[in-house]
Amino acid sequence: MKITICIGSSCHLKGSRQVVEQLQNLIAEKCLQVRVELCGSFCMNNCLGEGVCVKIGEKMYLLQPENTKAFFEKEILAKLEE
Repeated sequence: MKITICIGSSCHLKGSRQVVEQLQNLIAEKCLQVRVELCGSFCMNNCLGEGVCVKIGEKMYLLQPENTKAFFEKEILAKLEE
């Protein structure tokens, strides 16, 4: 599973670094490094959104550092278990 996280200036100000770090830690805790690939991208053209742009496949999400763990459980773990 490939997860792309915006690290452009707007998303950086909204907490992209914290989101990346949290996802890295959650992936490591579950030993999913082989199954999940984290990628960074500059502007994903959703700068007016209320969070950090994160893309899985073709679906775009807006994340905030405080909801990253819930996102991981709902959108990443659940899909890997299917």
